[in-house]
Amino acid sequence: QVHLVESGGGSVQPGGSLRLSCAASGFRISDYNMGWFRQAPGKQREGVAIADRFGSLNIAHALKGRFTLSKDTANQTLYLHIAPLELADTAMYYCAADPRGANWIGVGWDHWGQGTQVTVSS
Repeated sequence: QVHLVESGGGSVQPGGSLRLSCAASGFRISDYNMGWFRQAPGKQREGVAIADRFGSLNIAHALKGRFTLSKDTANQTLYLHIAPLELADTAMYYCAADPRGANWIGVGWDHWGQGTQVTVSS
């Protein structure tokens, strides 16, 4: 059974950093497309980063420069490092996985985690 568990969120001040983790089980992450999405209150879900099953690591164009995506296939974990954090980064961050397709709008992804909350405030 596919299972995704996010962790690493928290409350931080602007300029700080966080590393989010997505621990996967029930499948091999090297065989799946993996993604990070976020959703702020009152806003649509937004694609943040995608690690496709061919080995590419991609950050959404508008977020390049502050977000870093990495994947540890041995430990079955996907990471998202954010630095420096900005107020606009406040959102629930979700990990998703799909064995076939990948898209930035989050439609059609087969598996989702419960999310980890990131709150940036001064």
